[in-house]
Amino acid sequence: MIRRIVFAVLIGTLMTSCVTTKVYKELEGKYARLKREHRKTGDKLAALKKACDADKKAMDKLEAAYQKLKAERDDLEGRYNAAQANYENLKDSYDALEKNSSAAIAANSKKNRELLRQLEEKERALIQERNRLDALQRDLASRAKRVDELEGLIAAKDAKMQALKSAISKALRNFEGKGLTVEERNGKVYISMENKLLFESGSWAVGSQGQKAVKQLGSVLGENKDIAVLIEGHTDNVPYTGNAQLSGNWDLSTKRATAIVTILLQNKKIDPQNLTAAGRGEFAPVASNATSAGKSKNRRIEVILTPKLDEITKLLNDI
Repeated sequence: MIRRIVFAVLIGTLMTSCVTTKVYKELEGKYARLKREHRKTGDKLAALKKACDADKKAMDKLEAAYQKLKAERDDLEGRYNAAQANYENLKDSYDALEKNSSAAIAANSKKNRELLRQLEEKERALIQERNRLDALQRDLASRAKRVDELEGLIAAKDAKMQALKSAISKALRNFEGKGLTVEERNGKVYISMENKLLFESGSWAVGSQGQKAVKQLGSVLGENKDIAVLIEGHTDNVPYTGNAQLSGNWDLSTKRATAIVTILLQNKKIDPQNLTAAGRGEFAPVASNATSAGKSKNRRIEVILTPKLDEITKLLNDI
Protein backbone atom coordinates (compact mmCIF):
# COMPACT_ATOMS: atom_id res chain seq x y z
CA MET A 1 0.00 0.00 0.00
CA ILE A 2 2.85 2.42 0.91
CA ARG A 3 4.58 1.68 -2.39
CA ARG A 4 1.40 2.56 -4.27
CA ILE A 5 1.16 5.87 -2.46
CA VAL A 6 4.86 6.68 -3.14
CA PHE A 7 4.41 5.72 -6.78
CA ALA A 8 1.38 7.98 -7.10
CA VAL A 9 3.31 10.85 -5.51
CA LEU A 10 6.23 10.33 -7.89
CA ILE A 11 3.87 10.26 -10.89
CA GLY A 12 2.32 13.50 -9.75
CA THR A 13 5.72 15.05 -9.17
CA LEU A 14 6.94 14.10 -12.63
CA MET A 15 3.72 15.49 -14.20
CA THR A 16 4.29 18.85 -12.45
CA SER A 17 8.03 19.10 -13.10
CA CYS A 18 8.47 18.26 -16.78
CA VAL A 19 10.86 21.18 -17.14
CA THR A 20 13.20 19.68 -14.51
CA THR A 21 13.06 16.30 -16.22
CA LYS A 22 13.88 17.89 -19.57
CA VAL A 23 16.84 19.73 -18.06
CA TYR A 24 17.94 16.57 -16.37
CA LYS A 25 17.82 14.60 -19.62
CA GLU A 26 19.70 17.34 -21.45
CA LEU A 27 22.34 17.33 -18.74
CA GLU A 28 22.43 13.57 -18.79
CA GLY A 29 22.97 13.63 -22.56
CA LYS A 30 25.61 16.32 -22.24
CA TYR A 31 27.31 14.33 -19.52
CA ALA A 32 27.34 11.22 -21.73
CA ARG A 33 28.91 13.24 -24.54
CA LEU A 34 31.40 14.73 -22.12
CA LYS A 35 32.25 11.34 -20.77
CA ARG A 36 32.97 10.12 -24.29
CA GLU A 37 35.03 13.20 -25.03
CA HIS A 38 36.77 12.74 -21.71
CA ARG A 39 37.69 9.18 -22.60
CA LYS A 40 38.74 10.27 -26.10
CA THR A 41 40.93 12.99 -24.61
CA GLY A 42 42.55 10.45 -22.28
CA ASP A 43 42.99 8.03 -25.16
CA LYS A 44 44.38 10.80 -27.36
CA LEU A 45 46.91 11.81 -24.68
CA ALA A 46 47.91 8.16 -24.22
CA ALA A 47 48.18 7.81 -28.02
CA LEU A 48 50.32 10.96 -28.16
CA LYS A 49 52.68 9.61 -25.53
CA LYS A 50 52.72 6.20 -27.24
CA ALA A 51 53.44 7.87 -30.60
CA CYS A 52 56.23 9.87 -28.97
CA ASP A 53 57.77 6.66 -27.58
CA ALA A 54 57.39 4.96 -30.98
CA ASP A 55 59.06 7.91 -32.67
CA LYS A 56 61.96 7.69 -30.21
CA LYS A 57 62.35 4.01 -31.07
CA ALA A 58 62.22 4.90 -34.76
CA MET A 59 64.92 7.51 -34.16
CA ASP A 60 67.07 4.90 -32.44
CA LYS A 61 66.64 2.61 -35.45
CA LEU A 62 67.47 5.44 -37.82
CA GLU A 63 70.55 6.27 -35.74
CA ALA A 64 71.64 2.62 -35.92
CA ALA A 65 71.06 2.58 -39.68
CA TYR A 66 72.97 5.85 -39.96
CA GLN A 67 75.95 4.40 -38.08
CA LYS A 68 75.84 1.25 -40.22
CA LEU A 69 75.77 3.26 -43.45
CA LYS A 70 78.55 5.46 -42.14
CA ALA A 71 80.67 2.36 -41.46
CA GLU A 72 79.91 1.05 -44.95
CA ARG A 73 80.84 4.40 -46.41
CA ASP A 74 84.14 4.40 -44.47
CA ASP A 75 84.82 0.86 -45.73
CA LEU A 76 84.10 1.93 -49.31
CA GLU A 77 86.35 4.95 -48.91
CA GLY A 78 89.10 2.68 -47.58
CA ARG A 79 88.78 0.34 -50.53
CA TYR A 80 88.58 3.29 -52.88
CA ASN A 81 91.80 4.73 -51.45
CA ALA A 82 93.49 1.34 -51.67
CA ALA A 83 92.39 1.00 -55.28
CA GLN A 84 93.60 4.52 -55.97
CA ALA A 85 97.00 3.70 -54.49
CA ASN A 86 97.16 0.48 -56.51
CA TYR A 87 96.26 2.45 -59.57
CA GLU A 88 99.07 4.90 -58.95
CA ASN A 89 101.51 2.03 -58.50
CA LEU A 90 100.38 0.43 -61.73
CA LYS A 91 100.59 3.75 -63.50
CA ASP A 92 104.16 4.10 -62.34
CA SER A 93 104.87 0.58 -63.53
CA TYR A 94 103.18 1.39 -66.78
CA ASP A 95 105.39 4.42 -67.29
CA ALA A 96 108.52 2.33 -66.61
CA LEU A 97 107.47 -0.53 -68.83
CA GLU A 98 106.50 1.82 -71.62
CA LYS A 99 110.16 2.55 -72.10
CA ASN A 100 111.18 -1.11 -72.39
CA SER A 101 108.47 -3.28 -73.89
CA SER A 102 105.49 -2.56 -76.10
CA ALA A 103 104.04 -6.00 -75.25
CA ALA A 104 104.29 -5.31 -71.52
CA ILE A 105 102.79 -1.92 -72.14
CA ALA A 106 99.82 -3.48 -73.89
CA ALA A 107 99.27 -5.96 -71.03
CA ASN A 108 99.53 -3.26 -68.37
CA SER A 109 97.27 -1.01 -70.39
CA LYS A 110 94.54 -3.66 -70.32
CA LYS A 111 94.95 -4.08 -66.58
CA ASN A 112 94.86 -0.37 -66.09
CA ARG A 113 91.65 -0.06 -68.04
CA GLU A 114 90.07 -2.77 -65.90
CA LEU A 115 91.28 -1.10 -62.74
CA LEU A 116 89.92 2.22 -63.93
CA ARG A 117 86.56 0.61 -64.66
CA GLN A 118 86.47 -0.96 -61.18
CA LEU A 119 87.54 2.32 -59.64
CA GLU A 120 84.76 4.21 -61.42
CA GLU A 121 82.18 1.65 -60.28
CA LYS A 122 83.34 1.94 -56.69
CA GLU A 123 83.32 5.71 -56.94
CA ARG A 124 79.73 5.67 -58.22
CA ALA A 125 78.73 3.28 -55.41
CA LEU A 126 80.42 5.56 -52.89
CA ILE A 127 78.54 8.60 -54.24
CA GLN A 128 75.22 6.71 -53.98
CA GLU A 129 75.97 5.70 -50.39
CA ARG A 130 76.91 9.28 -49.54
CA ASN A 131 73.63 10.50 -51.00
CA ARG A 132 71.67 7.88 -49.06
CA LEU A 133 73.56 8.77 -45.90
CA ASP A 134 72.87 12.49 -46.37
CA ALA A 135 69.16 11.86 -46.97
CA LEU A 136 68.96 9.62 -43.91
CA GLN A 137 70.76 12.21 -41.82
CA ARG A 138 68.34 14.95 -42.94
CA ASP A 139 65.34 12.74 -42.18
CA LEU A 140 66.80 11.86 -38.79
CA ALA A 141 67.38 15.54 -37.98
CA SER A 142 63.84 16.44 -39.07
CA ARG A 143 62.28 13.72 -36.95
CA ALA A 144 64.45 14.62 -33.98
CA LYS A 145 63.32 18.24 -34.27
CA ARG A 146 59.63 17.26 -34.33
CA VAL A 147 60.08 14.87 -31.41
CA ASP A 148 61.82 17.64 -29.45
CA GLU A 149 58.95 19.99 -30.24
CA LEU A 150 56.40 17.35 -29.21
CA GLU A 151 58.23 16.63 -25.97
CA GLY A 152 58.49 20.35 -25.36
CA LEU A 153 54.75 20.85 -25.81
CA ILE A 154 53.93 17.90 -23.55
CA ALA A 155 56.37 19.18 -20.92
CA ALA A 156 54.87 22.66 -21.22
CA LYS A 157 51.36 21.26 -20.75
CA ASP A 158 52.50 19.28 -17.70
CA ALA A 159 54.28 22.33 -16.29
CA LYS A 160 51.19 24.46 -16.88
CA MET A 161 48.98 21.97 -15.07
CA GLN A 162 51.48 21.87 -12.17
CA ALA A 163 51.46 25.67 -12.06
CA LEU A 164 47.66 25.66 -12.22
CA LYS A 165 47.49 23.20 -9.34
CA SER A 166 49.84 25.39 -7.30
CA ALA A 167 47.79 28.50 -8.08
CA ILE A 168 44.55 26.76 -7.09
CA SER A 169 46.10 25.33 -3.92
CA LYS A 170 47.32 28.79 -2.99
CA ALA A 171 43.95 30.41 -3.74
CA LEU A 172 42.06 27.80 -1.69
CA ARG A 173 44.58 27.48 1.14
CA ASN A 174 42.08 28.88 3.67
CA PHE A 175 39.77 25.94 3.01
CA GLU A 176 42.30 23.14 3.62
CA GLY A 177 41.04 20.80 6.30
CA LYS A 178 37.45 21.85 5.59
CA GLY A 179 36.64 19.15 3.06
CA LEU A 180 38.68 20.54 0.14
CA THR A 181 41.60 18.81 -1.59
CA VAL A 182 43.61 19.61 -4.73
CA GLU A 183 45.74 17.05 -6.57
CA GLU A 184 47.34 16.52 -9.98
CA ARG A 185 47.42 13.13 -11.68
CA ASN A 186 47.60 11.87 -15.25
CA GLY A 187 48.12 15.39 -16.55
CA LYS A 188 44.88 16.70 -14.99
CA VAL A 189 44.04 18.71 -11.86
CA TYR A 190 41.30 17.42 -9.54
CA ILE A 191 39.62 19.72 -6.99
CA SER A 192 37.35 17.87 -4.57
CA MET A 193 34.98 19.80 -2.28
CA GLU A 194 32.91 17.86 0.23
CA ASN A 195 29.29 18.88 0.69
CA LYS A 196 29.94 20.04 4.24
CA LEU A 197 31.78 22.99 2.68
CA LEU A 198 29.12 23.70 0.04
CA PHE A 199 25.59 22.48 0.77
CA GLU A 200 23.15 21.72 3.54
CA SER A 201 21.76 18.18 3.56
CA GLY A 202 19.39 17.64 0.63
CA SER A 203 19.95 21.16 -0.71
CA TRP A 204 21.65 22.47 -3.83
CA ALA A 205 21.94 26.04 -2.56
CA VAL A 206 25.63 26.87 -2.00
CA GLY A 207 26.42 28.35 1.43
CA SER A 208 28.51 31.47 2.02
CA GLN A 209 31.76 29.58 2.71
CA GLY A 210 31.20 27.41 -0.34
CA GLN A 211 30.49 30.42 -2.55
CA LYS A 212 33.71 32.04 -1.37
CA ALA A 213 35.70 28.90 -2.22
CA VAL A 214 34.09 28.55 -5.68
CA LYS A 215 34.66 32.22 -6.50
CA GLN A 216 38.33 31.96 -5.52
CA LEU A 217 38.60 28.92 -7.76
CA GLY A 218 36.92 30.92 -10.53
CA SER A 219 39.50 33.71 -10.19
CA VAL A 220 42.21 31.19 -11.13
CA LEU A 221 40.19 29.58 -13.94
CA GLY A 222 39.50 33.01 -15.44
CA GLU A 223 43.23 33.41 -16.08
CA ASN A 224 43.53 29.99 -17.79
CA LYS A 225 41.27 30.12 -20.83
CA ASP A 226 42.68 27.02 -22.58
CA ILE A 227 41.58 24.62 -19.82
CA ALA A 228 38.43 22.45 -20.07
CA VAL A 229 36.48 22.40 -16.78
CA LEU A 230 34.22 19.49 -15.82
CA ILE A 231 32.08 19.92 -12.67
CA GLU A 232 30.76 16.61 -11.34
CA GLY A 233 28.20 16.23 -8.55
CA HIS A 234 28.34 13.11 -6.33
CA THR A 235 26.18 11.75 -3.51
CA ASP A 236 26.32 8.87 -1.06
CA ASN A 237 23.99 5.88 -1.39
CA VAL A 238 21.26 7.17 0.92
CA PRO A 239 18.10 7.68 -1.20
CA TYR A 240 17.04 11.30 -1.61
CA THR A 241 13.74 12.06 0.16
CA GLY A 242 13.75 15.86 0.16
CA ASN A 243 12.23 18.39 -2.22
CA ALA A 244 9.63 16.87 -4.53
CA GLN A 245 11.14 18.80 -7.45
CA LEU A 246 13.94 16.22 -7.61
CA SER A 247 13.60 12.59 -8.60
CA GLY A 248 16.55 11.19 -6.64
CA ASN A 249 20.28 11.32 -5.92
CA TRP A 250 21.23 11.62 -9.57
CA ASP A 251 18.98 14.63 -10.03
CA LEU A 252 20.32 16.18 -6.82
CA SER A 253 23.94 15.69 -7.89
CA THR A 254 23.19 17.34 -11.24
CA LYS A 255 21.50 20.34 -9.59
CA ARG A 256 24.50 20.78 -7.31
CA ALA A 257 26.90 20.68 -10.28
CA THR A 258 24.91 23.32 -12.15
CA ALA A 259 24.81 25.46 -8.98
CA ILE A 260 28.63 25.52 -9.03
CA VAL A 261 28.61 26.45 -12.74
CA THR A 262 26.24 29.34 -12.01
CA ILE A 263 28.67 30.76 -9.43
CA LEU A 264 31.68 30.31 -11.73
CA LEU A 265 29.93 32.16 -14.54
CA GLN A 266 29.69 35.23 -12.32
CA ASN A 267 33.33 35.66 -13.33
CA LYS A 268 33.10 37.18 -16.82
CA LYS A 269 36.64 36.04 -17.66
CA ILE A 270 35.52 32.41 -17.71
CA ASP A 271 34.40 31.15 -21.12
CA PRO A 272 31.09 29.24 -20.70
CA GLN A 273 32.14 26.94 -23.56
CA ASN A 274 34.92 25.59 -21.31
CA LEU A 275 32.44 24.52 -18.60
CA THR A 276 30.44 21.31 -18.36
CA ALA A 277 28.17 20.25 -15.47
CA ALA A 278 27.36 16.60 -14.80
CA GLY A 279 25.66 14.58 -12.10
CA ARG A 280 26.95 11.12 -11.21
CA GLY A 281 24.73 10.40 -8.25
CA GLU A 282 26.02 7.67 -5.97
CA PHE A 283 27.79 5.71 -8.70
CA ALA A 284 31.37 6.98 -8.39
CA PRO A 285 32.23 6.72 -4.68
CA VAL A 286 35.73 7.40 -3.37
CA ALA A 287 35.13 5.69 -0.02
CA SER A 288 32.91 3.03 1.50
CA ASN A 289 29.34 4.03 2.24
CA ALA A 290 29.38 1.66 5.21
CA THR A 291 30.62 4.44 7.55
CA SER A 292 29.60 8.03 8.19
CA ALA A 293 33.11 9.23 7.31
CA GLY A 294 32.98 7.37 4.01
CA LYS A 295 29.57 8.79 3.15
CA SER A 296 30.85 12.29 3.94
CA LYS A 297 33.72 11.85 1.47
CA ASN A 298 31.34 10.57 -1.21
CA ARG A 299 29.04 13.60 -0.89
CA ARG A 300 31.16 15.99 -2.92
CA ILE A 301 31.70 18.20 -5.95
CA GLU A 302 34.67 17.33 -8.15
CA VAL A 303 36.11 19.92 -10.53
CA ILE A 304 38.34 18.26 -13.15
CA LEU A 305 40.65 20.49 -15.19
CA THR A 306 41.97 19.11 -18.49
CA PRO A 307 44.45 20.83 -20.84
CA LYS A 308 43.40 21.25 -24.47
CA LEU A 309 45.63 19.24 -26.80
CA ASP A 310 45.11 21.04 -30.12
CA GLU A 311 48.78 22.00 -30.61
CA ILE A 312 50.06 18.54 -29.71
CA THR A 313 47.53 16.87 -32.03
CA LYS A 314 48.53 19.17 -34.92
CA LEU A 315 52.22 18.43 -34.40
CA LEU A 316 51.60 14.70 -34.14
CA ASN A 317 49.75 14.77 -37.47
CA ASP A 318 52.81 16.38 -39.08
CA ILE A 319 55.19 13.64 -37.92
